[in-house]
Amino acid sequence: MSIQIIEFAATMQQQALAWRAENKRLGFVPTMGYLHEGHLSLMRLLRPRCEVLMTSIFVNPRQFGPKEDFAQYPRDLQRDVKLCESAGGNVVFHPAVEDIYPKNFHTHVEVEYLTETLCGPWRPGHFRGVTTVVCKLFNIVQPHLAAFGQKDAQQVVVIERMVQDLNMPIEIVVGPTLREPDGLAMSSRNIYLSPTERQQATALYHALTLAERMIRGGERDPAQIIPAMKSLIQHEVTSPVIEYIEIVDRAALHPVQAIAGEIIIALAVRISRTRLIDNFMLKI
Repeated sequence: MSIQIIEFAATMQQQALAWRAENKRLGFVPTMGYLHEGHLSLMRLLRPRCEVLMTSIFVNPRQFGPKEDFAQYPRDLQRDVKLCESAGGNVVFHPAVEDIYPKNFHTHVEVEYLTETLCGPWRPGHFRGVTTVVCKLFNIVQPHLAAFGQKDAQQVVVIERMVQDLNMPIEIVVGPTLREPDGLAMSSRNIYLSPTERQQATALYHALTLAERMIRGGERDPAQIIPAMKSLIQHEVTSPVIEYIEIVDRAALHPVQAIAGEIIIALAVRISRTRLIDNFMLKI
């Protein structure tokens, strides 16, 4: 099957339902495009487990705040289609905003509680935009499997909860964070960084590895670990804006008082105008 580009939701849904009627197993990787190796690794993760591998390329306006980078977000469909093909993709679903959000669109999907921490307070409405569009995409694409990256740890937990709470018959597959050789998590937004900022951005990874070393060494108090991470970032980055550094329970996404069980060490830092997030997940 050569790669297809489908632009309309109705066409995509009709085709997906036809494949399901033929008992074909459908895999899906939703993206906002400008693909990098992290996206492609998710496609390769699903490729052996499905007969039709689909990717969406849709820059979702409803997950961007009014002062965020929706208009500037990098886009290159031709490049993305070639990369999808190289990773074994069969379909690129590339709808217009007007097709996903037609006139008089008034419905939203919102996961509460899990969105109160980490990125939630800093990006009001972001996760409502994410869960709404992912719910729509799931209904259009009709996948058996959908893959998301651990780099967006809060997004993963929120989508897992939406799927469970709404009884969606979809298996969520989580792929590991892919990193550059110096540790920086791969992100479409990394292209915004100047060479100096790009070098300083490794501070996020250095802070996470510092936290991991402290925990592996026996430290269990977040109040000891978080200030050490903050100090490291302030030392390595020129005038960083640290939105948050948190150690949270993996299931609840709320801060822990003592480190035990499955935890996520997560942080968001603005370097100049570029907002970067990263995390480590540990089981203690």
